[in-house]
Amino acid sequence: MKKKIAVLTSGGDAPGMNAAIRACVLACEHFEFEVLGIYHGYNGLINQEFTPLTPTSVRNIIHKGGTLLKSARCPAMLNEQGVKQAVSTLLKEDIDALVVIGGDGSFNGLLAIKEHWHGNVIGIPGTIDNDLDGTDNTIGFATAVNTGIEAIDKIRDTADAFERVFIVELMGRHSGHITFNVGVACGVEKILSFENFSEQVQQQCLTEISKEIIIAKQQRHQSYIIAIAENLWPEGTTKFAEQLSVVTNIDCTPCILGHIQRGGNPVARDRILATKMGVAAIQAIANGGTGIMIGENHEQMVSIPLIDAIQHNKQVSPTLINAQNNLLALNAN
Repeated sequence: MKKKIAVLTSGGDAPGMNAAIRACVLACEHFEFEVLGIYHGYNGLINQEFTPLTPTSVRNIIHKGGTLLKSARCPAMLNEQGVKQAVSTLLKEDIDALVVIGGDGSFNGLLAIKEHWHGNVIGIPGTIDNDLDGTDNTIGFATAVNTGIEAIDKIRDTADAFERVFIVELMGRHSGHITFNVGVACGVEKILSFENFSEQVQQQCLTEISKEIIIAKQQRHQSYIIAIAENLWPEGTTKFAEQLSVVTNIDCTPCILGHIQRGGNPVARDRILATKMGVAAIQAIANGGTGIMIGENHEQMVSIPLIDAIQHNKQVSPTLINAQNNLLALNAN
């Protein structure tokens, strides 16, 4: 009897999710597994929104952003009744394994399902935040960084033209991976993220940055760009820009990139990573694996216990932080 595999995408979308879906389907074809796609994340599992997936249905999607299966948050999965509804559907449809492409919230849902269901549960890390432990990168991170770089490069042109200060907010929820990588790649004058800022030093930070901006103007630097992580500054990035404008008496323009970082065609790195992870997920099922997230460490595919993957111990590279703070900053001499 053929094994039946269900695949869903959950939470925030990430470029490369389609590539991961495609890889799962093609690997299932190899192992002669049947595949069901579930629409709208865990909501679709609870509401039984299924579609058969075949190599034909995933043809020509590897380069597309978003997700063929759509995605959604699912508040119902935060309580036991919702989890049991999801499990009931899995039992009713005779599902043998569930593959979820998403982030930590999605994996918490998988762990909850595992408590009530004996099928295989496998997580594939799909989130631009790059905040899951046990994998060097998550699907979507490389594309989000590239999108941020392209945006700031364009902002730099107009910032130079007007000799203006721009404060660019990057996504990441509570992770500074995107902010630091984009900031260093764009040569911004200042990076503010969770790794080098706390609310206790807010006023000190304002004072130091205002001094740097004034010195930059005196030295005829044409522009000054600050890359800041979302959810970092008390009262938000727009408030930060207002406060800095008052202190420096210089126009400071906030620019919140927002969800543009989650869209667009995935770059090669994300397409390849997603493909490798999708294949590894189905191979793990064929070998009886369960309760794990597929990761990549030093170009080797690895299996990480789901409970370990969501601990949020993964830090931005200390080398990157040190280089920016001590060597690359505008006033480092």
